[in-house]
Amino acid sequence: MNTTFSAQNRANALEHMSSEVLDVLVIGGGITGSGIALDAVTRGMTTGLVEMQDYAAGTSSRSTKLVHGGLRYLKQFEVKMVAEVGKERAVVYENGPHVTTPEWMLLPFHKGGTFGSFSTSIGLRIYDYLAGVKRNERRKMLSVKETMGKEPLIKKDGLQGGGYYVEYRTDDARLTIEVIKEAVKRGAYAANYTKASEFIYENGKLKGVKVTDTISGQEYSIFARKVINAAGPWVDTLRQLDKSKKGKVLQMTKGIHLVIDHERFPLEQAVYFDTPDGRMVFAIPRDGKTYVGTTDTVYKADPIHPQMTLEDRDYVLKAINYMFPTVKVTAADVESSWAGVRPLIYEEGKDPSEISRKDEVWQSASGLITIAGGKLTGYRKMAEMVIDLAAELIGKEQGKKFKACQTKHMAMSGGDVGGSANLPAFILQQGDKGRQAGLTHEQAEYLAGFYGSNVSKLFDLVRQADPIADELGLPADIRARIAYAIQEEMTVKPVDFFIRRTGALFFNINWVHEWKQPVIEYMSRRFNWTADQKRRYTDELEGHLHDAVVPSDAPTKSEFAV
Repeated sequence: MNTTFSAQNRANALEHMSSEVLDVLVIGGGITGSGIALDAVTRGMTTGLVEMQDYAAGTSSRSTKLVHGGLRYLKQFEVKMVAEVGKERAVVYENGPHVTTPEWMLLPFHKGGTFGSFSTSIGLRIYDYLAGVKRNERRKMLSVKETMGKEPLIKKDGLQGGGYYVEYRTDDARLTIEVIKEAVKRGAYAANYTKASEFIYENGKLKGVKVTDTISGQEYSIFARKVINAAGPWVDTLRQLDKSKKGKVLQMTKGIHLVIDHERFPLEQAVYFDTPDGRMVFAIPRDGKTYVGTTDTVYKADPIHPQMTLEDRDYVLKAINYMFPTVKVTAADVESSWAGVRPLIYEEGKDPSEISRKDEVWQSASGLITIAGGKLTGYRKMAEMVIDLAAELIGKEQGKKFKACQTKHMAMSGGDVGGSANLPAFILQQGDKGRQAGLTHEQAEYLAGFYGSNVSKLFDLVRQADPIADELGLPADIRARIAYAIQEEMTVKPVDFFIRRTGALFFNINWVHEWKQPVIEYMSRRFNWTADQKRRYTDELEGHLHDAVVPSDAPTKSEFAV
């Protein structure tokens, strides 16, 4: 069984994939593709996954970072979706409590706003019922005084009260990484930076995929009984390659989020509020920061690296100052930002914010299975649906039998902490163990909360000698994190570590500036990079640091010169 997920074993994973006929090959390493790989391998299917960038590098690291219950879909009367997604978020929470946290959300309503007392009360009550919300997390209705007590920064003018309900906050990229790690631990093969470049057919039927390792340039042919297109914003690119892009197509919409230091925007309570143009925006406190989003605009450019524009930034700043008028944030207060695209299934004549977030599965004449649309929260159910179809088809064609879906009560990597209720005790207990390994109590508890039941591997790395890290002056906790990221989380480039393995470029950008040079040097020595590789990967990280702060259409310094 393949249980290594080391960056130094990527080539081995590709060799394995290309040396046998797989039952399932998944194209796309976002949350949907990762969930499909886990579902497939745990049913007894031989499973491979390729991702052209890094895991979660597309939409799955650029969301609002909430495992939504889908409240806003009640407005569109998508009752079935609210029921399914609402129930599913509790499953996601139990399977990975270290990457998902219940977060009470305040929904203030003002005179003339989208919501009133009656509609909020009824909406939240229906939501509680449909989503099967636990008794202690059911909605409460608050008076004006209670609403202000929860969050004093809210606009007082015209305030009529608030609804109070639970959402679940997550680290979307970490969630994806933990799911793919679990799939690999259970026998799947996965490789990032591996691009599907051509389909292989026999008598018009899809038999495999030619892929290119974009790091080494090596090409491989991978054969599979079923190829699953879970490429998110790129699903239509693959359908085009398969000559099956017809009927419904994707429409991208872009959303951006701004990150502001908590001292500058001291939000104490997550707030979901409506703006003067009728859109809904989230403001959420997290790790000493407050982040706010999102926009919803049609996006037609290359989805590989969507960027914030001046208009995007100013829209969110205006929304903040509208709902929190005493804060008076400006562009200078924006520490970081991110932009992401949502791949939605296009329906004629609908506004971007009204287009359904429903998922759909299509099968082409050649046999390519495509999954599109859907929500982060519903990833496990989407995977179940896709693999039910694949299992049925392979059964008919090959006579093979597979198990039913196994993932409903299966902890993802790091999630084996004795259930969500036991997580605080687990973190406390690990604090003592980490101190014995040589960390401070605070460092150990932070790592335990972040890595869950995998934290013991980080403590082992703290204990081990690492001459390269010592020479570069990397502290024990950072040294353990980067070594773990390379050995256990297939971290290939500095951007993988600073964006998707730690989230630091979004939520602790000063930490990235402080440690980027020694981390890059450490990775360079571990991977034996050439001078050219090191320069390219450094430039790539610098580009992301720049884009997190500066809008894509902001005037350059020379344009200000008179």
